[in-house]
Amino acid sequence: MDRSQSTEAGLVLAGRYRLGEVLGRGGMGKVWRAHDEVLHRTVAVKELTAGLYVAEADRVVLHARTQKEARAAARITHPGVVTVHDVIEYDNRPWIVMQYVDGPSLADQAKESGEIEPREAARIGLHVLGALRAAHGAGVLHRDVKPGNVLLARDGRVLLTDFGIAAIEGDSTITRTGELVGSIDYLAPERVRGGDPGPASDLWSLGATLYTAVEGRSPFRRTSPISTMQAVVTEEPPRPDRAGALAPVITALLRKEPEDRPSAAETERMLLEAMEGREPRSAQAYVPTQRLPEEVLHAMGADGASGGGIPGGGTAQLPYPVPPSGPAPVTRRSRWRTTLLVIALAALVGGGAGIAAMLYANRTEPGTGSGGTASHGTRSPGRATATPTPTPKPTSAADLVQADVPDGWRRVQDPAGFSILMPIGWERRVEGTNIDYTPDDGVHYFRVSVDPAPDFEDSYTHMQNLETSLRERLPDYRSLELNTNVYRDCPGSIWEFTWTEKGAAGPRHAIDQMYYAQEGGPEYALYMTGPEDDWDITRDQFATMLRSWRAPVDSN
Repeated sequence: MDRSQSTEAGLVLAGRYRLGEVLGRGGMGKVWRAHDEVLHRTVAVKELTAGLYVAEADRVVLHARTQKEARAAARITHPGVVTVHDVIEYDNRPWIVMQYVDGPSLADQAKESGEIEPREAARIGLHVLGALRAAHGAGVLHRDVKPGNVLLARDGRVLLTDFGIAAIEGDSTITRTGELVGSIDYLAPERVRGGDPGPASDLWSLGATLYTAVEGRSPFRRTSPISTMQAVVTEEPPRPDRAGALAPVITALLRKEPEDRPSAAETERMLLEAMEGREPRSAQAYVPTQRLPEEVLHAMGADGASGGGIPGGGTAQLPYPVPPSGPAPVTRRSRWRTTLLVIALAALVGGGAGIAAMLYANRTEPGTGSGGTASHGTRSPGRATATPTPTPKPTSAADLVQADVPDGWRRVQDPAGFSILMPIGWERRVEGTNIDYTPDDGVHYFRVSVDPAPDFEDSYTHMQNLETSLRERLPDYRSLELNTNVYRDCPGSIWEFTWTEKGAAGPRHAIDQMYYAQEGGPEYALYMTGPEDDWDITRDQFATMLRSWRAPVDSN
């Protein structure tokens, strides 16, 4: 049973904070509305649920991050930063008591309205910039500026929240080597490339946030985490057509190199002009230029012979937002960035072309063939259509994730890119578009399925849809649990059920953990099934696998 389900409305923490309804899920857990019964005020309480499904070493790191979030926010005195009132301990987990903000996040507001009017977006940007300048002045980098962390109070205030992965000047880092934290499509290019973040990194994230606000979509989000990372590092964003006077400011903030971006003071002046509806002239100094093809220059009268209408004749440079008639030239620097990213991603996923097959696989329902939704274990053991593949070798201590390996287990780095602990002797098989590990030709097996672009709003809705279908098709079907939960800091759901397999197989038991790695996908499903008579052992194995699971690229 999901331990997070034990936290209910009405619970009183530290003898004073009575929990109300859940306001949302994000960061490292749930956020509750609560009533402070000592000071008689409404507060927000952040519950750390991420530690419920992780190994002890990871739990220590997550708790340290929560404490660090409180310290980071406490160092900043600014009306645009959500105030931390208290940090308490309950159920062996830290909880953060914060200022309650009555209003939606910028992400929710943009989703509801489609896009934010440019002058209003510039006003919001000014408030966020003020909060960032105060944070940077206190030696704190936010490192996770995104629409979901910008709160819009109904009285017009704008506040920045969630310093959960902030970097504090003078603190030793609690982020493991090689680990990317933050929302991938709002990470500055230098962070994706493994460089040290600075204030300019937060400003890049502000630019991506403002782009999403006015355009209603993220500028770099692609169909998978890896393609998103590549877009952040190597691709220019689509021109912000709805940004008005804010467009050149966004373009300036989204320059790939930190030294090419405007300073905070320059950004403030440009945002003020955009808020007044005036196009910031100084922004043009930060807009990259692009060489026009010779045939275009000739048509414009800009060749070397005549000089045309361009002073000095010869070549011409126009601001990047002017669409060229051909592809942008590939410079030595851009080739270097692309090569570096490819090398970095290869090191991360360790599986070559297998990652593409994994990320683009569709989950299949029993009996439906390819496409459709999830495949839940209704096959007979040892079905001949399963194609055995070589079992990956265990990774070394320098693997993507450092974790204790229990006796009788080994950590594998799957060719599809994910990493997980598996009992020794379990072999890898490909079942359609799914990846299985089994010790006995499918009597017991663990299955990984990925949908890069799920059709459902969340995994719980997806599970309900699957349950409706399987309830009618599985003999003696019985649902034991179907609940929402939080897994890997992400909204998820868990489903446990039993049925009777036809023939000699008899009663079987299964459990499925689904979650969305980020809003809109990809959706991961981690599924385990085996005979009912030894389910206690199988369930314990599943718990170990859940604790050790690492997706190809962590997007939380």
